[in-house]
Amino acid sequence: MGKMNLTDTEREQLLSAARSRTVRAADVQRAKLILMLEDGESRDSIMRTLGCDSRFIARWSGRFLGERLAGMYARHPGRAPKQPPARLEARVLNHTLKHKPANGSTHWSSYKLAAELGDVSVSTVQRIWRKHGIKLQQLERHMVSNDPDFEAKAADVIGLYLNPPAHAAVFCVDEKTAIQALDRKDRMLPLSLGRAESHGFEYKRNGTLSLFAAFNTATGEVLGKTAARHTSEQFVAFLIDVVGQPKRREIHVICDNMSSRKTERVAAFLNAHRNVSLHFTPTYSSLLNQVESWFSRIQRDVIARGILSTWTGSIRESLFHC
Repeated sequence: MGKMNLTDTEREQLLSAARSRTVRAADVQRAKLILMLEDGESRDSIMRTLGCDSRFIARWSGRFLGERLAGMYARHPGRAPKQPPARLEARVLNHTLKHKPANGSTHWSSYKLAAELGDVSVSTVQRIWRKHGIKLQQLERHMVSNDPDFEAKAADVIGLYLNPPAHAAVFCVDEKTAIQALDRKDRMLPLSLGRAESHGFEYKRNGTLSLFAAFNTATGEVLGKTAARHTSEQFVAFLIDVVGQPKRREIHVICDNMSSRKTERVAAFLNAHRNVSLHFTPTYSSLLNQVESWFSRIQRDVIARGILSTWTGSIRESLFHC
């Protein structure tokens, strides 16, 4: 038997398997076989060392020469699960999608559907669902925009993202309102090996805060400001900070169409800053505003698991550096 002509990667993986204490014994034996053949060991020496016969050597050396490392895995005997016929599959799918359980449940389980159909096993139902990507344990929620000008507003906003006016600045502006500083009544149990971090259910409210943010779509920079309230006055004060960044440039501000955006104070601001234009996202379509992605990160990284006794300056700063 000649050498196996191992590559460095193959030798490394075979050596790792041969020395492992967790790999299956049969896989260890095959790895040692290939390594011994590569090192020029005789057939008799291999049979004595590994306690195998010549058929074992012929089978696995041939498998390796033909398929390399992929051939080292055993093909276990037995037949594949019987695939359900098309008519049965269609029946299961039809009942899943067009009927509800008779016991008043809101959705099917594989056990309920198998019992309802009577002549179909639980495993068959599971196999059909898995094949077609049906995951009844999952639930998604959505909100449909009722804005009659949805298409025009969406096209306007998306156009600013894809093809902004030359030499203009585009900002996505919004506020995250009433952020609560929550302190837990019970001490937090920290993350440890084999156990997730744990927070107590009971909490104490220590005030709220509103966060204004402007996302520069060209640079990715976020300008932020905190306030005790979110009013038209606060919104205009923040806009003044934003438009002071790119001096004397054309500025486009993407924001939602809350009532605070349409007050006389805002109109006066726009009249005094002719280089600023507001572009409103459609109703219930805040995801078109890219700053929402930054708010999601703030919620995930700072607020959701934060234990806050008060809105101190350091905690306020952490909102802008997460």
